[in-house]
Amino acid sequence: MGNMLEEIQSVYSEADRLYTQAQVEAALDQLAIEITAKLSTQNPLLLCCMVGGIIPCGCLLPRLDFPLQLDYIHVTRYQGNTAGGTLRWLRKPMISLQDRVVLVVDDILDEGHTLAAIMEYCRGEGATAYSAVLVDKLRDHKQGSPADFVGLETGNRYLFGYGMDYKEYLRNAPGIYAVKGL
Repeated sequence: MGNMLEEIQSVYSEADRLYTQAQVEAALDQLAIEITAKLSTQNPLLLCCMVGGIIPCGCLLPRLDFPLQLDYIHVTRYQGNTAGGTLRWLRKPMISLQDRVVLVVDDILDEGHTLAAIMEYCRGEGATAYSAVLVDKLRDHKQGSPADFVGLETGNRYLFGYGMDYKEYLRNAPGIYAVKGL
């Protein structure tokens, strides 16, 4: 365990800070304005994508001053690794998606596999589905459609902070950081 903590501390201390906490909070403010303009009269169901979406979703909720419901979905490709694998569905929403406007909230749009699968699932359950991501990683090849609401954009680097992790650590970093060498 000591070696892992040393690795995490080293990664954190050597990382490049791409966005400060103030910049991320300003992006969340802007996301909330855009989401409110589009969905405030739609009685939306927000689906928090676990685990990474917990911080962006939690930060957005008090900024969305209109009636909404909240549930979560848990689909993963990473399982603590730094590269994605096969999709694993760990939990589907408990609230019915039939005839609902759904806003899927996640931390990052990377390759797009997970978000595309979640959006397809929501539409298959009868929802009109939208997506909001805190960070869109600019890449040439992505699955599915772009996110409907995007807070920030980055280059193709391995990120952590505000929900994004490095080997299940550093989700709580106060800003958005890029790992050196990844």
